[in-house]
Amino acid sequence: MNMTVPTVVQTSRTIVIEPITRIEGHAKVTIRLDAAGRVVEARFHVTEFRGFEQFCVGRSFWEMPGITARICGICPVSHLLASAKAGDALLGVSPPPAAHRLRRLMNWAQIVQSHALSFFHLSGPDLLLGMESDPAQRNLMGLIDRYPDVAKAGIRLRRFGQEIIRLLGGQSIHPAWSVPGGVREPLTPEKSAIIAAMLPEAQQLVEMAMDLWSERAALLREELAGYDDYPTYFLGLVGPDGELEHYDGTLRVIDSHRKILVDNLAPERYESILAEATEPWSYLKFPYFRPGVKEGEPYRNGAYRVGPLARLNLCDRAGTPKADAALRDFRALAPAGQAVTHNFHYHFARLIEIQYAIEKIAETLEHPELLDGNVRARADVNRRHGVGVSEAPRGTLFHDYQVDANGLLTQINLVIATGQNNLALNRTVTEIAAHYIDRHQRLDEGVLNRIEHGIRQFDPCLSCSTHAIGHMGMVVEVVDAAGAVVERVGR
Repeated sequence: MNMTVPTVVQTSRTIVIEPITRIEGHAKVTIRLDAAGRVVEARFHVTEFRGFEQFCVGRSFWEMPGITARICGICPVSHLLASAKAGDALLGVSPPPAAHRLRRLMNWAQIVQSHALSFFHLSGPDLLLGMESDPAQRNLMGLIDRYPDVAKAGIRLRRFGQEIIRLLGGQSIHPAWSVPGGVREPLTPEKSAIIAAMLPEAQQLVEMAMDLWSERAALLREELAGYDDYPTYFLGLVGPDGELEHYDGTLRVIDSHRKILVDNLAPERYESILAEATEPWSYLKFPYFRPGVKEGEPYRNGAYRVGPLARLNLCDRAGTPKADAALRDFRALAPAGQAVTHNFHYHFARLIEIQYAIEKIAETLEHPELLDGNVRARADVNRRHGVGVSEAPRGTLFHDYQVDANGLLTQINLVIATGQNNLALNRTVTEIAAHYIDRHQRLDEGVLNRIEHGIRQFDPCLSCSTHAIGHMGMVVEVVDAAGAVVERVGR
């Protein structure tokens, strides 16, 4: 993840600003103007390529949890679990109850550590130091200098999640633990006690973060009122009673009025409602909601959002006391019966999910089945097609595998959360650019950072989504109606 201090280079035709900071991956934004110099479209280009869907063909599905966990160092658990669940489907087995609960425990731990990183360290510099602050200081080191207690709280909260992952899987990054049929090792009473002892501090830290959010959101609300608030569909998993879900459940889709359009859809039937488009200017695919696009309409009419904002919009309840109380505050951000559509509230949604995860971890530790030593169901290939779905921190994650009789992969499709947010990401940068950019004014640092923050609201993971090695970078280009680059800004 690139934390490079930005520099600005200007010539008579271009301003170069590169890269976009505090996101994971390489990106570029092109802002297109009409003949009058007004913004008509902005494109979020993802300029890296990895190819997991191709080079894994021919590998055994037994290897896939360990391989696909390497897609990302921030959310490896998501790929580990979704891949293992696809393996479960190929075997035709259900993991033992203890394994099921242990997988959930690890997934909630990942939700905590990833959301803490996003809120405190990636978006915290914008929220606390200000959109117009010196870019040389608007980063993690500047946050540590000005708000050391906040920076330390983020580190400690993230460490809570990482330590649970380490205790369960043997290491905090890329644990080779969840496998088709279950998990490799059970939880011991000693490790359970260690996790329980960490819970009080984690609860204190998330409460501090909630207070911090309330303070900063009030200060920024007026500035953010004019853009980045638009209707889309929302997709995610829900539990049997419509409760918040991160590991199992069925698919639900709602519109911006919280009208349920799809409910109780088995995750393996995702292709009945989702399709993927491509564009020549980005390696990131453009998934869209099929029923939202009428014949002859552009596929962008099927734009939908996933992740914490979507999950809190489409669930009926969280299912834990403190998270349900916070969910009521979240719902109050929109008119009665409407979805919360402003992307700025992704930040609040992440904190609510941290609160929920902490409560669920505490609840799960008390379950008598958790310490059972039976943690793996064993079988051979019984099906040729298996789909594994899990809610990653950034949204719903699909691993779709087809295998031959020997369990070797013949076809793979990975539908990643950041990709599913791609149409909304492009809408966001267009709205922010249109709100601030005037062709007769300099594309200054404050405007550039607002565009970046609009992207950071989604907490995109571009390495996951595109499936390149190197440092994250971004360029912003302003292109006139004739196609000439009139400004180019790079960091």
